[in-house]
Amino acid sequence: MTAERADGVMIQEDASWVAGISPAIQTLESVVSEIAPTNIPVLLVGESGTGKEMFANRVHRLSRHSDEPLVRISCAAMTPASFLAELGLNPDDKTDSTGSAVGTVFFDEISELDPACQRSLLYALPDGDGGARKGLLKARVVSTTNRNLDDEMRAGRFRSELYYRINGVCLRLPALRDRKEDIPSLVEFFLTKHSVQLGRSRPSLGSRTMEIVLEHSWPGNIRELENVVKKIVVLGDERLAIAELGVPNSDEKRIPAAEIRSYSLKAAARAASREAERELIMQALARTRWNRKRAAQELQISYKSLLYKLKQIGFEDSEVTRG
Repeated sequence: MTAERADGVMIQEDASWVAGISPAIQTLESVVSEIAPTNIPVLLVGESGTGKEMFANRVHRLSRHSDEPLVRISCAAMTPASFLAELGLNPDDKTDSTGSAVGTVFFDEISELDPACQRSLLYALPDGDGGARKGLLKARVVSTTNRNLDDEMRAGRFRSELYYRINGVCLRLPALRDRKEDIPSLVEFFLTKHSVQLGRSRPSLGSRTMEIVLEHSWPGNIRELENVVKKIVVLGDERLAIAELGVPNSDEKRIPAAEIRSYSLKAAARAASREAERELIMQALARTRWNRKRAAQELQISYKSLLYKLKQIGFEDSEVTRG
């Protein structure tokens, strides 16, 4: 696949990139396409597992320096000495940076840097004011954090001068629970990815499994979702793989024994009918990637009827696309 940069140059797409259909991701994609060809520093903020590294790679891939290396620096693992070495500086700060040899430097979880490392980075970065010292780090800078840097600055744990150097454009990544309409395409991507990597047959998820996946809150975000999908591929048993999500393995909703005596045949028929209807709706939504208008057409009901039925089975408007 190829993508077009803002300057009109066509580049090869990153195979690890998964486009989303949610409004938040579509907006982010639009902004990234605009800023990637520039040299402005980018700060990506979001919970752990929301895809910050994926977006950092996306910025690099769409930049004018995509044919040059992207260097990832894991800030949590840095000591002052190792950080100076990564920046191409000697302790006496007299060595020119090798930053010009790379296209992008990616500071992963920059809020984890200790004060000494922050001071070194501040010295290495361009000051952006057109003064004589342009800074030693000549590469494009992309940083990520899962913390609120405003809070970190107020607490004295993060230098305000450094924050304003790295925050040319700040992009906030939504949690997966706030963009559930992207889950089906992510699941499909990870099923294919791990089936190929592991040399296994690519499984297809049942509608009940997909329903459970959509109902889960995903505190670990995309990383957690990928781990679950990988387990499905490895085990070849989707019910066993999703057991960790804290949901029943059975597709059937059993009636407690204490209630059986008072449960009439008519009530049982109604319950079975509702369950069958729910199953058909979920299958149609899965086939249409959660486009409700197309799903309504497939089910041969009106759009309003589908909205009403979705509300009946517990899906709010925010959980499905507005297509």
